[in-house]
Amino acid sequence: MMGSGKSTVARHLAERLEWDWLDLDEMISKRVGGSITGFWADQGEDEFRDIELEAVRAVASDVDRVVATGGGVVIREESVATMRSAGFVVWLQASPDTLVRRIGAGAGRPLLQEGERLATLTGILAARRAAYEGAAHVSVTTDGVSVQAVVDRIEELWTEFA
Repeated sequence: MMGSGKSTVARHLAERLEWDWLDLDEMISKRVGGSITGFWADQGEDEFRDIELEAVRAVASDVDRVVATGGGVVIREESVATMRSAGFVVWLQASPDTLVRRIGAGAGRPLLQEGERLATLTGILAARRAAYEGAAHVSVTTDGVSVQAVVDRIEELWTEFA
């Protein structure tokens, strides 16, 4: 989910494991030659999800890499199947209040361009909960927990998984 700490945790986890890391949204922004918000507004969500699926497939064969995806990657079953078959999928959970605090004004977030952020995030989280649960091998709560504690927990769970 947006604001859960995906990019920050991915970077710190990769440092800990001495692996590379990649932010899928940054990769997509480079591919489309601009912001995701702008692309989304011009081309729509379906076109964005097509490009996102291509990006997931492109990185799926990479080894020793931590990948932070966008929060909506779970919408496409093909993306989920590709991620699950390629590696260890972690759902970083955070409450809507925490998400609002972390996201701030929501600039650069296509789904937060209209409406009240807390209500919007609560709705998105409720709508995606089952998809997140189905996509993830494990979940880790990030509410009120330090980045290092989250990284510690993921590393522990990864050791059990591997």
